[in-house]
Amino acid sequence: MDIRSLNALTTLHPKFRPSAIAAWTEAQAKMPANVQIIVIQGLRTFQQSNADYAQGRTAPGEIITKAPAGESYHNYGLAFDFAMVTNGKDDYVVGPHWMQVVSIMEKYGVTWGGNFSGLKDSPHFENKYGHNWRDLLAKHNAGDFIPGTTFVNI
Repeated sequence: MDIRSLNALTTLHPKFRPSAIAAWTEAQAKMPANVQIIVIQGLRTFQQSNADYAQGRTAPGEIITKAPAGESYHNYGLAFDFAMVTNGKDDYVVGPHWMQVVSIMEKYGVTWGGNFSGLKDSPHFENKYGHNWRDLLAKHNAGDFIPGTTFVNI
């Protein structure tokens, strides 16, 4: 696994981290030599989410997210985004290799953003462990964290 992906995956919630790393390792092992899958982002801070949400609204640039801080599973370390590199070039085509990654992730209980009803998010994977963002935000606001961390108890 490349160092960038490993670094991003280690930012995930402690409950999600082991299965995400295992699924990622298995998925990469199944790819042909000319295809690499990389994790672009895992945990996203509330501050970063607010900045991303402002883009295209109150800050310059195109809109890049529909979720303000607290409404993204990235804020709780329960989501990550990936990209595929084929023959050294970024490849966001949802084709056979992409779907092989999806199949492996789903085997580990991870939901693919390409299956969302409404806005599709093909580079996105998440595991909510039965919680919606409102529950997680309430835990965050109440300070219901794993001791010594900023991860909410789930």
